[in-house]
Amino acid sequence: MPDKWVDWNKTTRSKDYRGSASFATFMIIGPVCFFLGILFAMFPYDFPLLWTKDPISEAYLDQLEIHLKFVHQSPPLIARVLSIMVGVGFLGFFIKLFRASESNMLFDGASLVLYLIGVGVYVANIVKGLRLVSAGAWHQDDFDPTTVGVGRPGVGGGDPLTGGDIILGREDSLKVMAASNTILALVLVGVLVLQAGQWYAERKDNEEYEKLERMEHSGGPSSPTSEKTKKKQ
Repeated sequence: MPDKWVDWNKTTRSKDYRGSASFATFMIIGPVCFFLGILFAMFPYDFPLLWTKDPISEAYLDQLEIHLKFVHQSPPLIARVLSIMVGVGFLGFFIKLFRASESNMLFDGASLVLYLIGVGVYVANIVKGLRLVSAGAWHQDDFDPTTVGVGRPGVGGGDPLTGGDIILGREDSLKVMAASNTILALVLVGVLVLQAGQWYAERKDNEEYEKLERMEHSGGPSSPTSEKTKKKQ
């Protein structure tokens, strides 16, 4: 990798090293935990769709649809707060990866990849599903349940609701959103695991360094003091 991206001379004990104890790490962990909290609040709604074999009633789907409409039609301030939190996470990654060390490229680079995957899942599946629910796609007069999976009948690729994409049935679409929430949660947990792995690697590195220092001060086997003692004997 080019030297302009990675500082190979930088170690975990360098003054300009941005590791697990840096403020940039909290800029990453904070938004990740924030989004995990939102997903945890959605879990009671997602659980019957994915994790049980009991039949799903129409009343439950109606209740879930009302909840998702309320979420999507919330005041603009809510969407702005979500966007700001996403941006704070990206800013934390960019700070840690500026003139990054080898440790930063390994842990923070992989964390950034997972974070990007999470944003992609959110934009491609969750936001799109919320728009369909909010627009009442399954209650349109031209929606035919017998043509589910082949797009809206009589509407071409310029459809403002779907952009020409296919529409699944209401239950299947809600299941896709629930599965997307689960995937997003796993991706965000992966970011936390990598950040925790960086902290553990730094801890072991510091322990090894302190161990070598103690051996040098106490005249260990590889120290000059130990060699002089052996010659006198």
